[in-house]
Amino acid sequence: MSLVIQFLSQIRNFIRKQDGDSLRSWLQVGPNSPRQYHELRAELRNQYRQSGLDNIIQKCLPDDEDDEVEGEAVPWPSLVTFIKEYFTFWRDADYDADLVRTHQLLSTLVSSCATALTHPAYGAMLLKTSMSLSDVLARLTMTLNRRPELTRQLRTSNDDESRKSIAESSAEIIQKIFTACLNDRSSDRSSPPKGKRVAIYIFANLVLKLLFACRRIHLAKMIFFNLGANSPPLSLYPAAQRVTFLYYLGRFSFSSGNHYLRAANCLEAAYLQTPPRFTSHRTNILTYLIAANILLGRFPSASLLQRPESRTLAPIFFPLCAALRGGDFISFQAHLAEHEDWLLEKGLLVPLTHKLRPLLWRSLARKTFLLTYVPPTDSASRKAATLDVADLHAAAVYVQRRLEGWALANNTQEDPGTTLVPPPAGRPSRLRPNEGLVWGNAEVTPDHVELQLATLVEEGLMHGFIAHGQGRFAIIGAKAKGPVAAGWPSVWQSIQERRYEEDYNPDDVPGWVRV
Repeated sequence: MSLVIQFLSQIRNFIRKQDGDSLRSWLQVGPNSPRQYHELRAELRNQYRQSGLDNIIQKCLPDDEDDEVEGEAVPWPSLVTFIKEYFTFWRDADYDADLVRTHQLLSTLVSSCATALTHPAYGAMLLKTSMSLSDVLARLTMTLNRRPELTRQLRTSNDDESRKSIAESSAEIIQKIFTACLNDRSSDRSSPPKGKRVAIYIFANLVLKLLFACRRIHLAKMIFFNLGANSPPLSLYPAAQRVTFLYYLGRFSFSSGNHYLRAANCLEAAYLQTPPRFTSHRTNILTYLIAANILLGRFPSASLLQRPESRTLAPIFFPLCAALRGGDFISFQAHLAEHEDWLLEKGLLVPLTHKLRPLLWRSLARKTFLLTYVPPTDSASRKAATLDVADLHAAAVYVQRRLEGWALANNTQEDPGTTLVPPPAGRPSRLRPNEGLVWGNAEVTPDHVELQLATLVEEGLMHGFIAHGQGRFAIIGAKAKGPVAAGWPSVWQSIQERRYEEDYNPDDVPGWVRV
């Protein structure tokens, strides 16, 4: 008896028994499948054309409901189509010579499996097979995504700028299976998941993995929306699925504007649910958790940065926090430039470059106040503590000059008008827009400084008001708390208070279904 007929006979037996586990084990597609699958491929190539293959499958798997026996299943049309695609895959695929063609065949196979899975009576027996096939498809897609030279022929053959990437196309196919599982009505939302619903987050995580890989993060919004509307609580699913989902949800929130509170909540929950032995996983989570917290004004502690999972992160984030504490624009820009490639790869360069500038200005203003403020000698004085805007402007001009390459003067400096030596060749370094205090090499004016102070007050990062006539920033509440504590409240506390004023609850994260 030929291998093809043996395979089909065994498949029909598994279908009749509705044995999903055996079907999953039998319908393998990976490159490391046992020898008998490669022998099957050789037989398919040597003995079966497409018409002959279709006929033998139709003969061995007749979709005749009249033959149905109580308690047993019979093949249905979409299943027969899926099996045809399965044998076509083994006949034509070649993991060694043509990964792109193999990916196309596997995509067709998984799409066919997704259709067969929707059968109302027997589709559930293909659930584990769908998991296995989708996992192989995702792995192959990630391999191709890391090797653009293999897919260059696809890009050159299609001039349509809106053409989807391989990762995006694979994500759409797996998303069909995700939708079928989410819409299954074998259990309600509040009870433990049954039937196809047990795999909701398995497929959701695969889709999210592919969307993040091809940088189509905005497309994940629909996944989270559908989960929020139909999914059982996340806590009812295994820890591995919870952690992976919260990681992607946190990254999605991080990349969606100013939702850093939501991102931090998701990533913190993922980190706390990941056992310490999974060091690399905890490192991936911490990369974005630390960044989100820094943007919220919460810097990592020394003990956190000493943990094994923080070993590669400490050299990046510790100097960054030191620069933010001191309002040190120069060290901040130099550190970002040193780690620019890594930050860009992680998607952190843009938010850290632009969103942290208010914290730098806040610290620079605080430092200037500490250097210039002279408290009144009379303890009963009611004079408000103030920061001279001219002093902050002078400090800002000094920082801008240093960024442009001006050096500190030595003891032989003769010009009483400046304490700086012009940069080499007498010309300032050309700064990129994000590298200057205002915009590249643009001059820092008193109006720019006042605008920064007004912005900090508006955001709650400084407490007081600007007296334009006197050119000073007056601190409110200095008598009760002291001028520094009153004028420069905790960034984290200010953001916490701000969220309630804006009717914004970071604990309510769209897509995170809780009990």
